[in-house]
Amino acid sequence: MIARVRAGEPEAYAELVRAHTGIALRAAAALGAGSDAEDVVQQAFVKAYCALGRFRDDMAFRPWLLSIVANETRNTVRAAVRRTTLAGREAALVEAEPVIPESADPAVATLESERRGALAAALEKLSEEHRLVVTYRYLLEMDERRPPRPWAGPGAR
Repeated sequence: MIARVRAGEPEAYAELVRAHTGIALRAAAALGAGSDAEDVVQQAFVKAYCALGRFRDDMAFRPWLLSIVANETRNTVRAAVRRTTLAGREAALVEAEPVIPESADPAVATLESERRGALAAALEKLSEEHRLVVTYRYLLEMDERRPPRPWAGPGAR
């Protein structure tokens, strides 16, 4: 099939796309692309087509494509994280906090607000990986004894 694509047969690449779109979409979704999964997969197919000259004939197409999908997903997720501002994260934290009753001491309310701001600033300084760990464990109160199973790649069980 790759030889047909390299020979300039456009229908051959369309067949590859049809054959691998489902698994590519599942991989992008599993890796965190969310609502961007279709865009990630489309971009991955474009990149794969442009890189076919470097594709080795002794390789299988599916794992090669899925590595491109994984890279595109990672890039998309990173870009989304960069677009999320500190103010947006702080607003999300504030919305998640219970409303302080009017009867509460204003000094206590001010202190809590300052602590939330300091927490958001401290989280911003952490690497993405460490920020996720702290968020999962302390803000979402997830149990560290049973971490989520990492995605091991296509075909993994």
